[in-house]
Amino acid sequence: MLYTQIPTHRPETPLLDSIDYPAQLRLLSIEQLKTLADELRLYLLYAAGQSGGHFGANLGVVELSIALHYCFNTPHDRLIWDVGHQAYAHKALTGRREALTSIRAQGGLAAFPAREESEYDTFGVGHSSTAISAALGMALASRYQQQQRDIIAVVGDGAMTAGMAFEAMNDAVAHQADILVILNDNDMSISCSTGGFAKHLAAIWQSGQLVSISETGEVGVFPHPEWDYTSRLHQAATDAADNLFKAIGFEYFGPFDGHDLKQLVHVLNAVKQRKGPRLIHVYTKKGKGFAPAEQDPIGYHAIAKVNLLTSPATSGKKLKKYSDVFGDWLCDEARQSEQLLAITPAMCEGSGMVAFAKAFPERFFDVAIAEQHAVTLAAGMACEGVKPVVAIYSTFLQRGYDQLIHDVALQNLDVTFAIDRAGLVGEDGPTHAGAYDYAYMRTVPNIVIMAPKDENECRQMLHTAYVYPGPAAVRYPRGTGVGVEIHSELNTLPIGQAEIVAEFGDSPLRISILAFGSRVYPAIDVARQLYEQHDVAVRVVNMRFVKPLDDKMLKHCAGDSHLIVTVEEHAVMAGAGSAVNEWLAEHLYTLPILNVGLPDSFLHQATHDQMLASVELDCAGIYKQVEKRLLTMQQEPAQFSLKV
Repeated sequence: MLYTQIPTHRPETPLLDSIDYPAQLRLLSIEQLKTLADELRLYLLYAAGQSGGHFGANLGVVELSIALHYCFNTPHDRLIWDVGHQAYAHKALTGRREALTSIRAQGGLAAFPAREESEYDTFGVGHSSTAISAALGMALASRYQQQQRDIIAVVGDGAMTAGMAFEAMNDAVAHQADILVILNDNDMSISCSTGGFAKHLAAIWQSGQLVSISETGEVGVFPHPEWDYTSRLHQAATDAADNLFKAIGFEYFGPFDGHDLKQLVHVLNAVKQRKGPRLIHVYTKKGKGFAPAEQDPIGYHAIAKVNLLTSPATSGKKLKKYSDVFGDWLCDEARQSEQLLAITPAMCEGSGMVAFAKAFPERFFDVAIAEQHAVTLAAGMACEGVKPVVAIYSTFLQRGYDQLIHDVALQNLDVTFAIDRAGLVGEDGPTHAGAYDYAYMRTVPNIVIMAPKDENECRQMLHTAYVYPGPAAVRYPRGTGVGVEIHSELNTLPIGQAEIVAEFGDSPLRISILAFGSRVYPAIDVARQLYEQHDVAVRVVNMRFVKPLDDKMLKHCAGDSHLIVTVEEHAVMAGAGSAVNEWLAEHLYTLPILNVGLPDSFLHQATHDQMLASVELDCAGIYKQVEKRLLTMQQEPAQFSLKV
């Protein structure tokens, strides 16, 4: 069934409504499974329209999800979904169907498989390429415990480009572990798959050979049937000598049509009777069954809620996304600097690099899902005198931390890091939060770290980082800025220099609020309220630099303030506020300090505003925390003193 509209009302799905758990699914016939697939795909269209979220990948694995739960005894058999972009169908079949419309919302289902949510979610995911390692760990533990169960990892072709996936496969062969890897090949990650591995899959695809298994369990190579799909974007490597998976030591089966339920059920039932490391290669279509998504799988990787998709455009000034600020800067900087090369680990669209990739194709490098490689690739480029810019999300730079230290900072190489999605990211939840980058970067020698208060400052900081002759990072939030004018010229900021952006009142009792990045404008609002509600003078400093800190500004604030407040959209522990604490201790200041930021806990999915409010990091929450400390000080003034 091919759909063209996203339903706005709950569709009738009588067969799906009778399936609350996979045990009921296993009572159906193959023909009933086909009907179930149509109903499930229609329901996913409706649910995603209500909640927003990942879209194309989920439509592409409807038949595969049904077949896996039909053939395996889940949850006793362990099913691990890599990344989890494609797990909505799995959630609908495992007791969470009617809750699917709450996915990614506060108090609703998680955006990705989560162990605390269901026994069917055997491993929590969100970052790619972890499933085979987790599956191997489960297989070896089950072997040790003498537990008989099947372990299945479902991995996309994009996720297979990460080194971790091959590390796990190599180790699985070393242990001759009983694991089954399902390679879900749709020629996509979020963008189109790139590189030698994608070409190898294309070679397998275009070889015309099918490795299958008979009803009696005999493995054979047969001519491949005709396929309907023509979306392969890569030419076959015609001289490929062998199958990579077989060369590693996996038993290989495929490629199969991932939308043919009868074939999938036969292959899964047959292959599960075999032992050792096995891989089944299935070909699916991202966005399958929804015509617009089939035609634009990148654009339909994720969608907004239907009411947001269909509502008329609102009047007023359109705010610019920080990713677009970066993309515009990248093109402008490249026009005046021929040394600039740009790198992304499979996030061209998300990072705002589409225009750059079109304008400067010879200077654009998409390395696929390989963050560690991306960082060291930049290091190698810098060794040859060019100036690489690595565009990466905060949560993904965590995966390249050793390379950041060992390959870039230790050698003091001229690499610029444009770090997107810093701070809380809302509906994607804790796996994607950029809550730790200040902490994991500021302890590294040689690196400069900046955080802009708005779009224009972001542009100028990116230029500052680029011209700085060493490792430099600019971390900026997801979504839109505050609406300031963005200056076309590129100006260099003095390294390590903060600025006072607001001062209210002239009371003898003074508070200095040192704000970092996205919390500068809320801090100004809080300062104004404190001045109006209490007899207190309040200064707001846009710190701009997390490393190095502005010594002169800190001495000024510590010298005349009765309370210093630091505010950041980052973990309090080891964050920018901690850096200020360390500076005060080193310089023998003993005045009170309040660090406001993210608590020592993982925050579940909600809107960005809801998440900020839940941890008192919005205006109301910051005001509440500062007022509480201020009232405490006024009740016990004798214990506080300024440095003499």
